[in-house]
Amino acid sequence: MDFIADILMAGGAFGAALYCYVLSQRLKRFSTLEGGMGGAIAVLSSQVDEMTRALEKARGAAMVSASSLESLTERAEAVAARLELLLASMHDLPDTGGDPRAEQEAEAERRLRFVRRRSYRDEAEARA
Repeated sequence: MDFIADILMAGGAFGAALYCYVLSQRLKRFSTLEGGMGGAIAVLSSQVDEMTRALEKARGAAMVSASSLESLTERAEAVAARLELLLASMHDLPDTGGDPRAEQEAEAERRLRFVRRRSYRDEAEARA
């Protein structure tokens, strides 16, 4: 009985050794930087670093654009307030008769003269 237990124990130890050997080979292939999963992890890590740098640049550009847009918005609001004030003050002005250009155009239309020429038939009737 002890002999059978020793054989089973040796078989178990041999199986465990074989299992450990297979795991070590898989771990070597997994951790190689050239072609295995380690290489893929290294490539992904470098891509993450590049994307982080690009994100920081984009964030900086967005902050500059946001501050520029904010200053332009403030200027536009100030100009809009001035325009509203000017428009409100235009309502307080007395009506002077309108636009000077419109008055000049109306005067030019009044000066236009239409000349009617008589046709030859009208002249012949007048002589007869």
